[in-house]
Amino acid sequence: MAISTAIETAANGQPSGEGEHVRHLGDFTSDPRLLMLAGMALVVGTGGAVAALVLVKLIALVTNVVWFGTFTTEPAIMAHAARTPWMIAAPVLGGLIIGCMARFGSDKIRGHGIPEAIEAILIGGSRMSAKVAILKPLSSAIAIGTGGPFGAEGPIIMTGGAIGSLFAQFFHLSAAERKTLLVAGAAAGMTGIFGTPVAAVLLAVELLLFEWRPRSFIPVVVSAVTAICWRPMLFGSGPLFPFSSVPVLPWWGVLGCAGVGIVVGLLSSLLTKLLYGIEDAFEHLPVHWMWWPAIGGVAVGLGGLIEPRALGVGYDVIADLLSGHIVLHAVLMILLVKAAIWLVALSSGTSGGVLAPLLILGGAAGWLIGLMLPGAPGFWALLGMAAMLGGTMRAPLTGTLFAIELTGEFRMVVPLLVASVAAYAVTVLILRRSILTEKIARRGQHISREYAVDPYQLMRVSEVMVRDVDVLVADMSVADAVATLGKGRHRVYPVVDRAGRPVGLVTRADALLWRMEGGHDAEILDERVSDASLAVVHPNDVVSHAVDVMLRSDQGRIPVVDPDTGRLVGLVTRKDLLQVRAAVTRSETERSAPFAPRRQGMVQVKA
Repeated sequence: MAISTAIETAANGQPSGEGEHVRHLGDFTSDPRLLMLAGMALVVGTGGAVAALVLVKLIALVTNVVWFGTFTTEPAIMAHAARTPWMIAAPVLGGLIIGCMARFGSDKIRGHGIPEAIEAILIGGSRMSAKVAILKPLSSAIAIGTGGPFGAEGPIIMTGGAIGSLFAQFFHLSAAERKTLLVAGAAAGMTGIFGTPVAAVLLAVELLLFEWRPRSFIPVVVSAVTAICWRPMLFGSGPLFPFSSVPVLPWWGVLGCAGVGIVVGLLSSLLTKLLYGIEDAFEHLPVHWMWWPAIGGVAVGLGGLIEPRALGVGYDVIADLLSGHIVLHAVLMILLVKAAIWLVALSSGTSGGVLAPLLILGGAAGWLIGLMLPGAPGFWALLGMAAMLGGTMRAPLTGTLFAIELTGEFRMVVPLLVASVAAYAVTVLILRRSILTEKIARRGQHISREYAVDPYQLMRVSEVMVRDVDVLVADMSVADAVATLGKGRHRVYPVVDRAGRPVGLVTRADALLWRMEGGHDAEILDERVSDASLAVVHPNDVVSHAVDVMLRSDQGRIPVVDPDTGRLVGLVTRKDLLQVRAAVTRSETERSAPFAPRRQGMVQVKA
């Protein structure tokens, strides 16, 4: 019998080679395919940047045709739109078109893009269709161009993601690698629109990747950097909203920054609750959902009659809030009208993004608060913008860096961080889910966005294994083995040779079968159970490897052997693995008295 082949088994259940005896562990799990993905990200980044240009031009074209009767792609300002009955008819007509596109084209174009991208990543194998890549920017251009109070970033995230996903599907890639290219396309699209590569990468990490690994992080950075390199030729250079009015705050200024964040966080929580409350109201309408965008268009049109600047993307409003070229009455009207029509329109299931509206709403709130604080209102408006993004999207680092890159003002990093984190703290305490994940949860999917070290990757098998193992000897008779199993306290016993090396496993079911068949009593146990492909692990293996081996071999108990001698030194069971999770739960919930003696070790598992 070739005992040496039973000493070690690879994860796929086949006998391993010499190199498998030493499993090299490191901080990261990377391989040369990372370089291949980075190279592919160059193509995806270019595609995302071009898609951003196409979307911006489409929005401008539809806006000019609908509101000003001119066939041009130059930026249009909704403040110049005439307040006529057409202001109500245009959003309704746009809603009808989008409803038909969603029903007869693809319902994936409904919504603001980011939740749909998350769903594709988590439950769709990161596969998106060419239909979405075409219909999403087209429907968003119609929605925004006909007055929808949305931004272009959500649609471009969806479109860029579709480009990355489609490109990935031409190659033999895993779902995780497709996810990397999908997110790379989304980051490139956002970078192309706003010129914010660092914020786009942080958005990918905080919202889309659900991991922080070199395999995904590096290609996403490559894609975002590629997009920013294309941007001067496509959009021009420099920050989108240049800003330099940074005041010298008094000693208590950081408290003012936190106060803005808290107020905006409360506003963010209110907006999220209202959004889904209105969405529930739409669900109860006695008409098909394809008509909902047109109904939402009525509210948009009525809001436009009150304040035309609340319609459309509103980048001019953001610029005025930051520069101070706006009056109190206009800020109040924009805040109230923009919030109302944005909530109704987004709840109706039309196509559009959330970043630009959140910037306007947060900026307006910060501007109003800034009237009571030192410095120009524009400074506090910028803090309100970052806080609204950080709180509403649960992405405080993205909100901070996004505001910095939009304005080019890196001196504001501390005030922006304080405001964004304060809003984030408020919303995570008030709401269980963000404005993005609530929509996904309503579709039956649960998402956890808390990143932590996997305890199964942190601990070694030696920390959880049972050391005092009851075994059967390979040269004992089947009759003696059956008798031992009948009186024993375990359902499964490892079988070892005289050198203490495992050669197989015996279960009570095996003993019952031998007894029923009869004629096996005089046989040697080794003849019945010797298994050259017996899966084993080593004491220094991480527990996650033991989990993988257990799953692939379909063994509920895995022998632990010394890597040098092959001798059995322990046993890992399902119960031992569950104890790891129990130990983590205890470490998070059990509280000790001050200065209590520190416990040694992370987990203690009893046999």
